[in-house]
Parts: sequence; structure tokens; C-alpha cells
Amino acid sequence: MKYALIGCGRISTNHIKAAVENKLETVAVCDVIPEHMESVLAKHGLENDKSIKRYTDYKKMIEENELELVSIATESGIHAEIAKFCITHGINTIIEKPMAMNMADAREIISLAEKYNVKVSANHQNRFNIAVQETRKALDSGRFGKLSHGSIHVRWNRNKDYYDQAKWRGTWAQDGGALMNQCIHGIDLLRWMMGDEIDEVYGVTKRQFHNYLQCEDIGMAVVRFKNGAVGTIEGTVNVYPKNLEEPLYLFGETGTVKLGGKSTNAIDVWDFADGLNSHAGFEEYTENVYGNGHTSLFKNVIDAIINDTQPLVDARAGMRALELVLAIYKSSFSGKPVKLPLDDCSTLDFVGNFDK
Repeated sequence: MKYALIGCGRISTNHIKAAVENKLETVAVCDVIPEHMESVLAKHGLENDKSIKRYTDYKKMIEENELELVSIATESGIHAEIAKFCITHGINTIIEKPMAMNMADAREIISLAEKYNVKVSANHQNRFNIAVQETRKALDSGRFGKLSHGSIHVRWNRNKDYYDQAKWRGTWAQDGGALMNQCIHGIDLLRWMMGDEIDEVYGVTKRQFHNYLQCEDIGMAVVRFKNGAVGTIEGTVNVYPKNLEEPLYLFGETGTVKLGGKSTNAIDVWDFADGLNSHAGFEEYTENVYGNGHTSLFKNVIDAIINDTQPLVDARAGMRALELVLAIYKSSFSGKPVKLPLDDCSTLDFVGNFDK
């Protein structure tokens, strides 16, 4: 399967690794900074592979090559623009999170994917963590009984050096804050586990320590799901001095699970009334907070292309994660609960709010 990567920054090495491990034919890479392309290829021993074309213009790359799958790992603010171009050229597309910065673009991506009959996946790779998959199996088989509540806590550190690496980070136009960038994976997991359908969200965001950013460095929210369950969200980059944890809790009538580790890659608590299949103490090794899920997500998308099925994390799933973050922002700045579904909402709606 002919593959190309657009965007060769911090997360791109996970994309190339996933492509290699899934035996994709990497036809081309693209980045506006040529050195970034060479750097990511070198990490995987591909720097001398002259069959891999290098481009600084993604449109030219798309038009000059017959591609079957593209992944987008640029700054967040241009994800949607690039995705729509790829989709309208009939190319299956994996989009790094968030899939867009506003609801209108997210809905258009879904519509175009259906119109052009291509597979689109939002890159929420933590769904493929072994601990997460085992929890989902328990949930689907009814072992939790009726859900009472759940929570996600993303307690990480990002300092000024991190934000200085790229000017787009922490801006409303190109990134969003801690919730949109670092915490959206956990937010996706919570919504997916708790039944997806949301009635109402109440959120609070603050810019506590990162005054050089436009956006929040901490956000908290209470979520009322349509099935009666309640969810809470805590997301921050203010933890001193380094990343601490990303635990996910689920509480049901007949089951309690706590996933731990720095990226929901461990099972700390596994208690069910049926007493079956105790996984407590399991931990999946990961080199960093990005985990191992990119390879599995790519495989899932490849299988969906071959078998004409929907990817596990399709474009609608990507939109749901985006929607919940935008709802928290909207609630925080309005001071009121926000009903879902959201109509038109964009990160640009909140420009300057922390400076008032």
C-alpha cells in the first residue's frame, strides 16, 4: 500500500515507525523545513533511501503520486485544510489529533469522506493500548453493570522550552491549550468508555503559569452523559517537575477499573463481581507518553481500507473528542453549562479571553 507522510515534526517518528512496522511502501514525505524530513527518516534508517521522494508542498506531492494512504502530522491548525485536499483526491487519511479546530471543518471532513468513499481516522492511538482494549472488552460484555461515573486526569508537564520549539503551540488559531493538545487523548477515552452521547458540560479553564501562551494550561470539567453517568475531566501541563500520570477511572454497579501509567498503559485496579480475569498489576512498556498505539491504529486503518469497513477511530470519533474540548472552552468563558451537540464553535471564538 503506497503511503506518504505530511508533517515531520515531534510526533512524525511514530507515523514512520507505524508505516515501517505495517510494511507500507513509503513513497514520499513532506515538510516545509527539509531538515525535518531528513531527521525523521534518519531515525528509522531511511535517510539514504532515494526512492522516498521529498516535498515541501503537500499539494504537489498529492498530485504527482498515486497514493493510497496519507497521514497528517503538521501543526493542528492546518490539519483540516490538508485532510480535505487529500480526501477530495480520493486518498485514505489518518489525521493527528485534533482533526480540526472547529466544528464546521470536522463536519465537512465527515461529509467529504462519505462523498469520496475514503477511510478517515483521527489519530487517538491510546484506544489501542492493551489496558484500554481489555477495559473496553469488559465494558462491552456488561461486566461493569450500570455505569455510575468515570474520570480522566492528565497530569503532565510542559515548560517554556517545549513551547519555544514551535511558535504555533499554545495559540488559538493553530493549537489550543492543554485540553486540546495534551489532554484530548484522555478526553476521547472517557467519552468513548462512558457511552459517547453527552447531555451537558460545565467547564473551567485557567492560564496559571504559562502567561506567554494564548490558551489554558489547566482545564477541568463535569460531563453529564445521556445514559445517566457522570464524568469528570482534569487536564494540565502544570505538574512540577515532569509528567506524572494519566489515570482513567470507571465505576459501575459490578465493576471498578483504574488504568494508570503515564499514558493509560497500566492496570492499577481491576475488580469485578464475577471475579474473572484479574489484570491488576499489568503494565505495557512504552518509551514515552505517546505509547505504542500508532502501529495498531495504522493496522486498523489498513484493514478498514482492504475490507471496506470503518476504522475504530473514524472521523466521527475525532469530531466527538473535538466537540467535548470546544464545549469545555465555551462553558468556561460563558460561565454556564453547555448543551451538546454543538453547532458552530471554533477555537478562534476564544481569542483574547485570557487577556481581558
